[in-house]
Amino acid sequence: MDPVKRRTVKTLVSKLTSVSEQTRTDALCELRLLSKNDDESRPLIAEANAVPLIAESLYSPTALLQENATATLLNLSISSKDHLMSSHGVLDALSHALRHPASPFSGQCAAATIFSLLSVESFRPIIGHKRDIIFGLLEIVRSPSSAARSIKDALRALFGVALYPLNRAQMVELGAVQALFSLVVKDGRVGLVEDATAVIAQIAGCEESWEIFKKALGIEVLMDLLDNATGSSSRTKENAASALLNLVQCGGEAVAVDVRGKLENRVIDGILDIVETGTDKGKSKAVALLKVLDARSARFEALSR
Repeated sequence: MDPVKRRTVKTLVSKLTSVSEQTRTDALCELRLLSKNDDESRPLIAEANAVPLIAESLYSPTALLQENATATLLNLSISSKDHLMSSHGVLDALSHALRHPASPFSGQCAAATIFSLLSVESFRPIIGHKRDIIFGLLEIVRSPSSAARSIKDALRALFGVALYPLNRAQMVELGAVQALFSLVVKDGRVGLVEDATAVIAQIAGCEESWEIFKKALGIEVLMDLLDNATGSSSRTKENAASALLNLVQCGGEAVAVDVRGKLENRVIDGILDIVETGTDKGKSKAVALLKVLDARSARFEALSR
């Protein structure tokens, strides 16, 4: 490894302990650029014990300092995930930046960093155990002032949290179902609706979700999304079918009876369209949903031959 690079990193990291906020900010600016533009520098920064010092800056109310700190952690998370997760206080610092961002960019970077860490399966239960992180991500989704990029990063992180089944009940408890359905109903941006319904489909896979879905009129919303007349994207429709399937599979026959009672031909037609033109995964789930709801039709039988 280039000794000049190593010395440069060591010098910059040493400046993070300065009593001067300006010195710390300048050092973080350089570390941010270095970690963004030079792949080899990332492990050097992590190995120089910079992560806890960078994390401390997430508590700063100064926008430039917090922005550079969150962006640097995001860059480091590309190749130094273990360093971030093993460094004391990093998750709490990211949680703080989510809930008290000095600027929208800081919150976005914090959400993106959490999403990056969640790509490691063994980290999902650890991150999901941090209620403040889930709450902070949901606050981004709920806030009418959140930028689309911030919402997207928060939704991607929530999806990562929900991939671990034991996290889903806590997400339901913290109001994820209401926040996600509210976004789906009120926001017309296709990408956000697709991402939100992907999270909904995962959360539907826990016993605690059924009663909350009913209160949020979630079944009706999912069926509307499957209706071809609403113009939902193919990915949104597949997510809606997956959510209904997960609800029924978790809730058993009592839930299936309730869903059957709300089923209309327009919804069955939408599910059949997935069977005909969806992805392999989407087709499989759509077929399973039709079978579990006993919603077979002449068209379904023809497709099954």
